[in-house]
Amino acid sequence: MPEPTYKYLTSINSPEDLRRLNISELKTVCSEVREFIIDTVSKVGGHLGAGLGAVELAVALHYVFNTPEDKLIWDTGHQAYPHKVLTGRRDTFHTVRQFKGISGFLKRDESEFDVFGAGHASTSISAALGVAAARDFAGKNSKVVAVIGDGAMTGGMAYEAMNNAGLLKKDLIVILNDNHMGSLSSLNPKIWTFHDYFNEMLTHPSYNKFKASVWDLTGKLDSIGDRLRTVAQKVERGVKAIITPGMLFEALGFRYFGPVNGNNVVKLVEILQHVRDMKGPIFIHALTEKGKGYGPAEEDATRLHGVNPFDKVTGKSPKKDGELPQYTTVFGKSLVEVCKINPKVMGITAAMPDGTGLTALQKELPERFFDVGIAEQHAVTFAAGMATEGYIPVVAIYSTFLQRAFDQIVHDVSLQHLHVVFVMDRGGLVGADGPTHHGVLDFAYLRCIQDMVVMAPKDENEMRDMLYTAVEYDKPIAMRYPRGTVYGIPLKQHFDRLAIGKGETLRTGEDVAILAIGNMVYPSVKAAQLLAKEGIEAEVVNMRFVKPIDGALIEELCKRFTHVVTVEDHVITGGFGSAVLECMNARNITGVHLKIHGLPNDFIEHGTPAELHKMVQLDADGIATVTREFLIKQKALV
Repeated sequence: MPEPTYKYLTSINSPEDLRRLNISELKTVCSEVREFIIDTVSKVGGHLGAGLGAVELAVALHYVFNTPEDKLIWDTGHQAYPHKVLTGRRDTFHTVRQFKGISGFLKRDESEFDVFGAGHASTSISAALGVAAARDFAGKNSKVVAVIGDGAMTGGMAYEAMNNAGLLKKDLIVILNDNHMGSLSSLNPKIWTFHDYFNEMLTHPSYNKFKASVWDLTGKLDSIGDRLRTVAQKVERGVKAIITPGMLFEALGFRYFGPVNGNNVVKLVEILQHVRDMKGPIFIHALTEKGKGYGPAEEDATRLHGVNPFDKVTGKSPKKDGELPQYTTVFGKSLVEVCKINPKVMGITAAMPDGTGLTALQKELPERFFDVGIAEQHAVTFAAGMATEGYIPVVAIYSTFLQRAFDQIVHDVSLQHLHVVFVMDRGGLVGADGPTHHGVLDFAYLRCIQDMVVMAPKDENEMRDMLYTAVEYDKPIAMRYPRGTVYGIPLKQHFDRLAIGKGETLRTGEDVAILAIGNMVYPSVKAAQLLAKEGIEAEVVNMRFVKPIDGALIEELCKRFTHVVTVEDHVITGGFGSAVLECMNARNITGVHLKIHGLPNDFIEHGTPAELHKMVQLDADGIATVTREFLIKQKALV
């Protein structure tokens, strides 16, 4: 297939170039941006559907507003691919989400146009309100616009921010990119024409000038004027209530416009030009189509939300012979099995049924499946309420997303000793999504909670057993597993209940003990094999549990070894190695040299997991090198 050619896009290196064009040329620009994104993502992978639906929004916003002086703040950063293309990153866009390439999300140190970093959802309105408040303190006149969408309005933080914005009455424009992914509207696009007319009337300068004049006049009429003002307000609110879904936003203190056709760039430009200089909080409800302009993505928005390289014609990624399933898939199928064994087990996720594997449960046992939207705090407390009635909720949420519900885990689950099972997908370095999605803090933020059990499986069979063990337990318990394919170990046809807090020795040795957890177990075994070729015999232990730690096993190992290495795909501070050190301290173990090997005190950038593990020496070669150097250094000190 020949490479596409562009009339305008190759000469747009900044929004300033875009603003030189005539409004009639913007439709072609949108088509070219869309084609460019499809062409690039089909080759390198990345997020697709959300960005395709937001093309007209990005073009219109950069055309109307004087960015970067005017502040444009995006939510759910994967919808901002068109924004990246228009803001000087077109020529590097082919590196998106690749090692040393540009981020797939918003990143402040990548571009001055990325006003606020965004990988998670529901943050844009809060951030924009903070920017607007700072602008007013500084006496500046810049405009501030927040774009929220792709399901982010299901997050409670968005409403907290809107409530505060309505109270502060700052000049702020919020645009809801409503692509029907968990959002508020199911409005039929066929009635856009009527709404366009209504919005044009409400935003037109003549109408607002007339309204202001009437307001001034009635203000001079004492009590009669007050009554007239009250009647006028009720009439306007009544009309809006009849023909728009925006009274919620009006009640929060915003002036609501919409729904508008968010894929009509000319209409978007017109309404943005009308509202640009209005005072107070403004809310524009834009209806868009996720995957707009690309048939396969329009037909299957979920599958083409985030993709590997794919065929542009069919939209399908090539299948590799013998390709192993993902951990996520194995977990999802295992949960269905467990639910069929135990009628009390329920599945809960926060807007990620596909990403956590719960689509299998949704399909086979839909009455046992709950998707609460992008509302992790609610998900956890919802699960806690369910647990009080004797049910066993399995809360499946990405590791980094569960961070948002820390207080609910403490206050609503653990403090009440409730049996809630937390299953964290994307534990460890996840790859191309980068630091916003690396699940490298979960050991630390969970093991500090008094009543929590924390575990991580070495492979798919152990993951199944840990899920079963968690369901059979009777208190708060958590399991994390990595993103990626399983090892290909034949799956057992049954589940085994594991002893809580007990590890296992996988390889015996006499020179050094390597204690590993989760997806670092097999790389540690391989590292031991490499060391054996050099005459260094390492004992490798799969600890399984971070909390409670297997103190008896650690004490026994420390009687036989003077050198111990811990290995984890997690930050060192507060992680698995810290738990081992605390155990040694509690048991008064002395005379043992301990090396804690994990992630440094830095945010790790994006890349494939293999590239990142190699960079931080958490692959087999790296673990062997760290262990060897540790032994050499300690022997030199003797």
